[in-house]
Amino acid sequence: MRLARAGALLLALAAGAAPAVEPVDSLRWSREYDPLFQKYAKHYFGPHFDWLWFKAQAITESNLEPRARSVAGAVGLMQILPSTFAEIRAANPHFVDIDNPRWNIAAGIYYDRYLYRQPVWDALADEEQLLLAFASYNAGLGGVLRAHAQTPPPVDSWLRVAPRAPQETQAYVARIVTVKTGAPIKRPPLDRRGYSRHSMKAVEPSR
Repeated sequence: MRLARAGALLLALAAGAAPAVEPVDSLRWSREYDPLFQKYAKHYFGPHFDWLWFKAQAITESNLEPRARSVAGAVGLMQILPSTFAEIRAANPHFVDIDNPRWNIAAGIYYDRYLYRQPVWDALADEEQLLLAFASYNAGLGGVLRAHAQTPPPVDSWLRVAPRAPQETQAYVARIVTVKTGAPIKRPPLDRRGYSRHSMKAVEPSR
């Protein structure tokens, strides 16, 4: 993703929808759960994946409040619905307690990996897959797949899909980008497709 451009455009899409927040590396945010974000990002996305994306997601979801509860019933740091946690636990019986920050973070990142690996956007750059995964985490996979299907080609980025996604979801993804980057940043060296492939390379994990 062209973060400098994408950050500004995502914010424009979500103008007025979400207040500004401090960046992920701010002292405002606890470091207590960093080892868990690091552990499960590495486990499910590989050693070169930037785990701070998932901390930024948790800040967006719950302000890093492990006792957070939404009106819809979502629970914990990653705001997981109990029904979703039950499905995840069926494949991961050791995820024993949705209220435990360890398993809440593990389940959230595991679910991100499932959404990230959807075949319909598998050919996109890793950064774009991640933003589409975040959008799906918020709006539901079916809703983002419909928005993707309604987007005229080339469907090569979240920014192309975003106008057909719910406003709440546009604001959600924009907020994660803002929390993660703090401000528009320069991109690292690009490959022949125009995307950095080093920092966000995913691998097939074990459970």
